[in-house]
Amino acid sequence: MASDPQNSGQKPNILYIMADQMAAPMLRMYDPESRVKTPNLDHLAKNGVVFDQAYCNSPLCAPSRFALVTGRLPSKIGAFDNASDLPADVVTYAHYLRAAGYHTALAGKMHYIGPDQLHGYEQRLTSDIYPGDYGWSVNWDEPEVRLDFYHNMSSVLDAGPCGRSNQLDYDNEVIYKSNQYLWDHVRHRGDQPFCLTVSMTHPHDPYTMEQEYWDLYEDVEIPMPKTAAIPQDKQDPHSQRILKCIDLWGSEIPEERIRAARRAYFAACTYVDDQIGKLLKTLKATGMADNTIIIFSGDHGDMLGERGLWYKMAFFEMSARVPMLVYKPGLYAPHRVHENVSTLDLLPTFVDMAGGARDLRLPVDGTSLMPYIAQIEGPRPDTVIGEYMGEGTLAPLVMIRRDRWKFIYSPLDPPMLFDLVADPLERTNLVAGLPIPTRSQKSVRPLPNLHLPFAPVAMPSPPHTPSPGTIVPASATNTTTSHSDPSVLLALFLEEVSQRWNFDALTKKVLESQRRRRVIWSALSKGVQTSWDYTPIVDGGSQYVRNMGKGILDDVEWHARWPRV
Repeated sequence: MASDPQNSGQKPNILYIMADQMAAPMLRMYDPESRVKTPNLDHLAKNGVVFDQAYCNSPLCAPSRFALVTGRLPSKIGAFDNASDLPADVVTYAHYLRAAGYHTALAGKMHYIGPDQLHGYEQRLTSDIYPGDYGWSVNWDEPEVRLDFYHNMSSVLDAGPCGRSNQLDYDNEVIYKSNQYLWDHVRHRGDQPFCLTVSMTHPHDPYTMEQEYWDLYEDVEIPMPKTAAIPQDKQDPHSQRILKCIDLWGSEIPEERIRAARRAYFAACTYVDDQIGKLLKTLKATGMADNTIIIFSGDHGDMLGERGLWYKMAFFEMSARVPMLVYKPGLYAPHRVHENVSTLDLLPTFVDMAGGARDLRLPVDGTSLMPYIAQIEGPRPDTVIGEYMGEGTLAPLVMIRRDRWKFIYSPLDPPMLFDLVADPLERTNLVAGLPIPTRSQKSVRPLPNLHLPFAPVAMPSPPHTPSPGTIVPASATNTTTSHSDPSVLLALFLEEVSQRWNFDALTKKVLESQRRRRVIWSALSKGVQTSWDYTPIVDGGSQYVRNMGKGILDDVEWHARWPRV
């Protein structure tokens, strides 16, 4: 078998596992009363570092993933919706780790849009499950038009067991190719560290799962949402737009369909857990487990009927909070991290884990999680910034999550502030009905005219709170954490929002991007079409016995057998 790499001075391997649309509050690692069966995740959580308050930075697939791989906020890289392309000159963690000597590979979904479908990965093991073109561009110019790729309620109304599905076809291939990659690596690249990203599409809707997993919940009481559906005319404006976007406005979902959808979702989570178990088994069998750091997280959550909402696109906990853990027994002591972090922090974290070096002249918006993971000194901002500019809104929607507070703001809507310690289900908007502060109300700096749809504002560094990635002295105290008066908090958060974002300029940027992509897609969809979608090349001649180029039969069999004899 392989020698013990942990004692040989080798760099650690990194296995990064992603689930799609997995809501952290539903999992047993966060809720002991959860009925979701995830024994492998529970084992990793019990023996690893668990982040209790981890968030995505945009509750939509592509923008969230682009922020995750680059460490940049969506607005900084044009990641507005599921048809925004990631520029090829934006640095990702795959670039940094590849430069540090790692073999970088991706199996599964990353929702890359545009001609560059690698973004630093040396190898992609599968195609993506979704298109890599501009066909899903959002159109804020026609707000009343429901585009054909928007979510609808068929995923809920048709929820139930299946023999096979598009998603099962995909994830089964992802896991097969990932396990094969691990065996190939130990046999042919054993002296090189790897960073393998395994990105499954489950438990993303449609809510269907093969009978074996559906039956695991036959005698399980499937809970209804903790917060019942809010009457649609009482929903906040952004939630009302989501209801229209997903074609639920003016309709209700029967309880039986809600339970069926949630049962299928639970079953899909168990399916994901089983696939994680297969990867763990292969790591052990190859002898690489002792020198491999395992990271697990997701791209966003799923409302699953909470408040009467489904899917994502909102900054409520079920939609924006993601699972996150790091597992490496003997290196990182098991513990829980209570501060607010985000997937934006993964790029600097991976670089630190790999012993690599970032180009500090290139900005990142995330902060390395190593002070939390390794329990060492370092910056701990306890702040998450979120941005949403996709379907279901007509202007940027932003979030600031800090300490116990979550502040949500859009120039179109009344602000929302929640105390997640006292009100974890976000049932009370503490600033509902409060007047918008003006200069006479002790704002530290002048606020923009928030009654205008898109007030132009400057963006200096916030005076009281660090930008993500900024080193903060241990003695520094965020002003927002030292107040509890909703009026004071509202003024402070609004001030920070006005300094972080120029909504007028950002909205213009989003609209211009949408219009460009619609024109380009209209042109490229005519005549001879050249696909941007990635298709891996399968070369049987490089894998199996051939009479040319592979050497004698015994040589091929010897190289393929592991452990070698």
